[in-house]
Amino acid sequence: MNPDNIFLVGPMGVGKSTIGRVLAKRLDFEFIDLDAEIEASCGADIAWVFDVEGEEGFRQRESQALDKFSRRKRVVMATGGGAVLKDQNRSLLRQRGAVIYLKASVDQLYERTRLDKKRPLLQVEDPKAVIEKLVKEREPLYESIADLVIETEKKNPQAVAAYIESRLLSH
Repeated sequence: MNPDNIFLVGPMGVGKSTIGRVLAKRLDFEFIDLDAEIEASCGADIAWVFDVEGEEGFRQRESQALDKFSRRKRVVMATGGGAVLKDQNRSLLRQRGAVIYLKASVDQLYERTRLDKKRPLLQVEDPKAVIEKLVKEREPLYESIADLVIETEKKNPQAVAAYIESRLLSH
């Protein structure tokens, strides 16, 4: 594993940003939330980018931001749930750091995201079905690049961050 950088991947609502902040503080690394950086660079929220540019436009911005911020050292990055969709993104993540796949059940993900209006892919009649579909499609991609897979179900962010830290230091 390459502990210069740590990239957290996984579905929306799994806790990448929350766990990432805790982990970065523990390791004295910089924390980067990729979605927040995209929003800052275009002066609009993700939902607006999806509305105006579509998913493809958003994915292009996401790839550019991932390339830019993954060049830094001593970074813990929370990626967006779909960042793994592009081959080039998966390749960058593997080359530039340790990839940690955070996992949770569809029920848990639904509970954590059901009231969130800022997730464009979930603004549909049956968001739980969308989560199920996304997890099914993306799980093989998350697993294909993961140096470590961690189940976050019913675990607090501090415990997950401590576990990641101990695993990274033991390698």
